[in-house]
Amino acid sequence: MFLTISTTGSPERPATDLGFLLHKHPDKSQTFSTSHGTAHVLYPEASVERCTAALLLEIDPVALVRRGKGKGRGGAPDAALAQYVNDRPYAASSLLAVALSTVFKSALRGVCKALPERAAEPLPLRIEVPAVPARGGVELVGNLFGPLGWTTVDVRPVALDEAFPAWGESRYVQLVLEGELRLADALRQLYVLLPVLDDAKHYWVAPDEVEKLLRAGEGWLADHPERQLITSRYLSRRWGLTREATDRLELVRLAEADDIDVEAIDNAVEDPAPEADDAPAETAATAATAEKTVSLAEQRRDAILTALRDAGAASVLDLGCGQGQLVQALLKDVRFTKVVGVDVSVRALTVAARRLKVERMSERQAERVTLMQSSLTYTDKRLKGHDAAVLSEVIEHLDLPRLPALEYSVFGTARPATVVVTTPNVEYNVRWETLPAGHVRHRDHRFEWTRAEFRAWAEKVALRHGYAVRYVPVGPDDPEVGPPTQMAVFTVAGTKKTAKTAVTATTTVKEEKAA
Repeated sequence: MFLTISTTGSPERPATDLGFLLHKHPDKSQTFSTSHGTAHVLYPEASVERCTAALLLEIDPVALVRRGKGKGRGGAPDAALAQYVNDRPYAASSLLAVALSTVFKSALRGVCKALPERAAEPLPLRIEVPAVPARGGVELVGNLFGPLGWTTVDVRPVALDEAFPAWGESRYVQLVLEGELRLADALRQLYVLLPVLDDAKHYWVAPDEVEKLLRAGEGWLADHPERQLITSRYLSRRWGLTREATDRLELVRLAEADDIDVEAIDNAVEDPAPEADDAPAETAATAATAEKTVSLAEQRRDAILTALRDAGAASVLDLGCGQGQLVQALLKDVRFTKVVGVDVSVRALTVAARRLKVERMSERQAERVTLMQSSLTYTDKRLKGHDAAVLSEVIEHLDLPRLPALEYSVFGTARPATVVVTTPNVEYNVRWETLPAGHVRHRDHRFEWTRAEFRAWAEKVALRHGYAVRYVPVGPDDPEVGPPTQMAVFTVAGTKKTAKTAVTATTTVKEEKAA
């Protein structure tokens, strides 16, 4: 199994800089052990004008069978000979992709302390792979590499037997890529697309493969026209992992389209740019100094934090915490001495822990935060004894018949002094240009309420469980359709802090009925 990477240079920018970028010295060959054989790195040529690095992977077929436990192509229990006699030692596949990530680990990350500026800029590259299995043929290879910035994608089919042309072509191709790309980008593309072309992996695809795919696909996969095929094949058609990766890549695509961070996108549709007729007139100087538009997700978090501070809460439950954005914001305020993130999804909690860098927290900071798995439709004694709870963009993800169970779990059993609930205002959906009429904001939303429907539900909950409730608009409060997000702040009735809010809620409801 063989691959070469070549570049050209000049006396001012010698081609031998490739050795620094790959972290492999051109003047010597090096050997590395992999789980299925031995990888060799050598330089057939290394001069100022041209430098070529070669990766040769020698596969141990016995080790491959033992580690693979009979799985994978050619590994069926009733085909013993096929386990040892196959294309694995010769055709570029997931084995070569793993070797790339092992041998050129720093280069894949784009890290080069010696020449950081060279690592960050495009280089004239030529990559050759003599034998690539291509399930889908020459056309598919072109479709995969063509949109990635290569000037030349030369794909030549390999005949089954040159002595017998009538036998036709094999499923293997010779691949040559030429163009100016960052070395890290080129290596990441190969890392993902070689297993995709082979459409088989030599190891079991675990959930962490989603993270590997997203890291390697950063900057190019989210907008790739063959994104769905790449994701499905890379994850060995495991439906759950493919859907997870697809959803996260869609968030990346939307974030890149709006030039905002992925963290700013959640279940709610983001604020669109103002229409030309509605935008206030600005001078050039004013426009130049205008602050960056604050996303709806950020406005929502700010409104929640304000409500919690006003309530004097110190211990807060984030129910349905997802990837931990609100937990992260709460931890930045020392007034919140205990923050508990709760979610039914283990994957979401794992992502949240990574976002919060829980493993690297100081002992004092770690004592402030807890992440735990729990379903909000079942009572959980661990949720008792907290000052406040937040249900931010959560209730609309439940089927309506399950809402009473959540209501009892939160308001009846956990019973914090303050409960903050946010949910989309369906009336505002007509203001989203990109949202088709009659569609909800997120495909997982089971319902979206009008302001009247939300307040009717909130009033019943408050009455049943002894809370007072007030309402806070989040986002631009349109005079016709209201704000994009509606928020209710419940506080236990009978306390000094709730006397005013109870009156406010009652007055509001009466005004609406009168209207």
